[in-house]
Order: sequence, then C-alpha cells, then structure tokens
Amino acid sequence: MIDVGAWIGDYPFRPVPHPEPAVLVRVLEREGFAGAWVGHLPSAFWRDAHAGNAVLASGLAPFPSVLRPTPVARPDWPGWETVVDDAARTGAPAVRAYPMQWGLSPDGAAMRALADRCARRGRALLLTTRFEDGRQRHPMDQVPDLPAAAVRTLVRETNASVVLTAAGRDGIEEIAWGLTDAERARIWFDCTWLWGPPDAHCAHLFATIGPERFVIATAWPLRLAQQARALLALADPPPRAPLADGAQIEAAAHARAIG
Repeated sequence: MIDVGAWIGDYPFRPVPHPEPAVLVRVLEREGFAGAWVGHLPSAFWRDAHAGNAVLASGLAPFPSVLRPTPVARPDWPGWETVVDDAARTGAPAVRAYPMQWGLSPDGAAMRALADRCARRGRALLLTTRFEDGRQRHPMDQVPDLPAAAVRTLVRETNASVVLTAAGRDGIEEIAWGLTDAERARIWFDCTWLWGPPDAHCAHLFATIGPERFVIATAWPLRLAQQARALLALADPPPRAPLADGAQIEAAAHARAIG
C-alpha cells in the first residue's frame, strides 16, 4: 500500500513532531507502507508556492525508492506550466494544489487549466479538503474547506485524474453521486478522515461507492499514520476488494496523457 498524502516540513498554526523525511521513512516502514507520495507542507501557505518544490526535491533525494515528490503548482503564478511539465519529465506521480489557501476559485479558469494540463501530461491532480477540522483550527486559520461541488466540477469539465484527501462522508457522497460512472472512474478519495464505528461511515462508503475508489493518505505529520490501519481493521463489514493503490492511479493518469 502506498500513502498518497504525506508531507514534510513545518505547519504554521502549531508545532508538528518530526516533519523530517528520515522520520517519515521509519514511520512508513513501521506501518507497513511500501512508500509515499510526499508534498512540502509549507508551500500551501507560501505566496510563491513553487519555491518549496526545490526544498521538497532536495529533502527526498536520499530516499528515492520510498519517498516520491509531488510538487505543487499554483496556476495563477508564473511558471506553473513548467512545474507540471517537469513533474511529467521526472516521473512525479501527481501535482498538488491548494486553491483555498491561495484565494483561488477552486473550479475557476485557473484551476481548470491546471487540471487540463495535468491530464495532458499524465499526472494526477492531488487536492486537500482541509488540514484540520473545526475543533482543532487556530483562530487565525480562517480558510474554508475545499467545496465538494467545486471538485465535482473539475472532474466533470476536465479530463483530469483527481485524488481528493481529507474529505468526509457528506462531501464524498456529494461528489460521487453527482458524476457519471465514467467520470467517477477518474476520482479517488482518501478514507482516513471517515468515521469508523459506531458511525461506520468508512464501511458504508466502501459498500456503496466501492473500495476501489478509496486510497490511504495519512497526512503525516499532521496526523498519526496508525489511524489508517485502524480504520481498515475496524471496518464492518470489511471492504469486499482491495483499496486503490498509487500505481493504479498513475496508470489511469498516464492513459490520458497526450504529450
């Protein structure tokens, strides 16, 4: 299993323990993950988000077989096209974007252009619904969650393969049931923000939408990596088939590449 949603680096609203790449490698090994797609957490909050891509590449360089960089592309900033093209050239599995933190319309022209370019270059677009829920957020963190309707629009109006992390049951259902079967085949949801027993949102969505539409994104170092394994162990009934793997997402994205 591949963790498709880990980060390195600091968080502006609270200290996080051990955001270093070497610690992430040990955590993945301990929890039985084969590797991780890794982003640079501070980039979500930097005005020039692209500056973090060099930091990310340098930090992950000693661990190429385990940690794969997922660079960030801010589509209203000069040079974002080159970020996507370089991601394809270097074999990065996905490109990340944080429109809510940047004050962008999440389904506006800039984000649609980014999604389209990711599709043409065979890269998945990785989006984050939230970093913390309302009970944890710092009073200075006033950024709203990424709207489910905007994600649905991106999938419907572009040919992008989308990975959505940190969404809850309501948002996942709003997106999934608003798409055709063909459109739904281009989006994967992170299951680690779903409630286990007694609410059993995780098991419910496995049964209704299908486990093949779900992935694990631990959100390390903001969350404990053990939570993902615990959710799967407590799912009742358990998923009838394996969850999606990073390799499957990459293959689906590559199949749409046209350049």
